[in-house]
Amino acid sequence: MSVDEKTVRRIAHLARIAVTDEEVPHLQGELNAILSFVEQLNEVNVDGVEPMTSVTPMVMKKRQDGVTDGGYPDKIVRNAPATEDSFFLVPKVVE
Repeated sequence: MSVDEKTVRRIAHLARIAVTDEEVPHLQGELNAILSFVEQLNEVNVDGVEPMTSVTPMVMKKRQDGVTDGGYPDKIVRNAPATEDSFFLVPKVVE
C-alpha cells in the first residue's frame, strides 16, 4: 500500500495537525515506511502462537467472591431523605 499526497493531507486534517506544503513529501515517505513495515508483519507465520498480554507469563490475582460486609440496611439508609423498605427513594426523572 502506498500513501499519496492527498491521503497525507487527509490524515493531517483528521489528526488536527497543521502541515505545510514542504512537509508533505517527508510525511509521505514516513507513512509509506511505516506501512511497509506493517506489511512485513503479515509475512510472519503465527500459527499456534497464543496471544500474549506480557512477555513474562503472569496469572491474574483473584479473590474469593463473597460478601464481606453488610447486613445492616437500616444504618445505610438512616440519613436518606426518603426511603421505603430499606431502599433509597429518588424523584422520577424519565417519563
